[in-house]
Amino acid sequence: MRLHHLKTWLVTVFLSTVSASSLSADVKLPALVCDGMVLQRDAQVRIWGWASKGEEVRVHFIDSTYRTIANSSGDWEVMLPKLKAGGPYAMRIDAHNSLTISDILVGDVWVCSGQSNMQMGLGSLAKIYPDEIAGSENHSIRQFTVPIGFPCAGREKDLKSGKWRSADPQSVRGFTAAGYFFAKKLFDIYKIPIGLINASLGGSSAEAWISEESIASFPKYFEDAQRFKHPELIERLKAQDDERVNRWMMQLRQSDEGFRDPQHPWSDPATNTSDWDEMHLPGYWTETALGSSNGVAWFRKEVTIPPSMAGKQALIHLGRIFDIDSVFLNGKCIGTTGSQYAPRVYAIPTGVLTAGINTIVIRDISLIRHGGFVPGKLYAIIAGTDTLRLEGEWKYKRGATLEPLEDRLFTGKIPTGLFNAMIAPVCPYVIK
Repeated sequence: MRLHHLKTWLVTVFLSTVSASSLSADVKLPALVCDGMVLQRDAQVRIWGWASKGEEVRVHFIDSTYRTIANSSGDWEVMLPKLKAGGPYAMRIDAHNSLTISDILVGDVWVCSGQSNMQMGLGSLAKIYPDEIAGSENHSIRQFTVPIGFPCAGREKDLKSGKWRSADPQSVRGFTAAGYFFAKKLFDIYKIPIGLINASLGGSSAEAWISEESIASFPKYFEDAQRFKHPELIERLKAQDDERVNRWMMQLRQSDEGFRDPQHPWSDPATNTSDWDEMHLPGYWTETALGSSNGVAWFRKEVTIPPSMAGKQALIHLGRIFDIDSVFLNGKCIGTTGSQYAPRVYAIPTGVLTAGINTIVIRDISLIRHGGFVPGKLYAIIAGTDTLRLEGEWKYKRGATLEPLEDRLFTGKIPTGLFNAMIAPVCPYVIK
């Protein structure tokens, strides 16, 4: 074959291949429609996805076939009739390609949404519910965790990731604790599969979970939703926040009396505390001379450790602290946490805990509102089977006072943002 004929032939083959492949695209499914999914019983169920426009899609499920044609945008859906609880089943979807979804159950599906009380995983309560976690194996209780996102410009069509997981001692640690106990109770009563769709975010606001159409009834929030449709605004505000927070933290460090003598900070057990005041912990700054001020205060307690606890690996539990803490034991920093919502549980390295007098020092930073230690939580050192309670009188002293640090921009409070990212893609699955 001559060279120019060869070139013509290769170009023809290439164009034919491109033309043929562009005629049809692989059928795709949303993240929720995958192995292990739970479908709602006694209701019409939507199965949907994307394909080439005009392409026939066939869904085979429980001895029936459902046919549809993808529209001009490539969207397609079929509605399954009312199903009885049961399973596991398999589903095959045929178009240009074939997909098989396995281990499908039919039962009750619940959307678990809200703030930290819903988001809190069972794993964070492992010390309270060890037996529940150990005995959690149940193939009929499942959770799909919706990934956190904040698109403000419009609704997402699909979730970026996610998979259905059955409850077992490992996976259940990531289940919403409130949702898991709810599901377990329902399963105990009705003995049918329970599916949880966990779409939650600690600290989020109600308006973030509302659609743009619904929030139009609230002019202030609707106006904010329009402003934040511009990503550059969010990035600019985040940069300003970073600069403002860093400046506040630097000023706090420089003015903190606890660091005035760098050779002998107040975390040093040898610090003279004869002029420190006393308060009962747990408790809040407002109950003392610290009042409603913001800044930093240092807290200190000497405890006597018996020989049975000395030298062992141990944990120190300090409940919850507003807002940021650094904890020192015998002058060694053993942990720090930057969120008021997180439980304070720090590992004490082997050898740090000694028989006799030990000194605990906590540097507590209050950013805004009030500082302090949340009552009703565990405050103790635990080593093996020994527990030493830490509630009681502590010494304290103010390190520095600053003006309150205004809240940072939290995208979890932008009107419609969480609805667009975490609820809109779920709607076809749960709204008939």
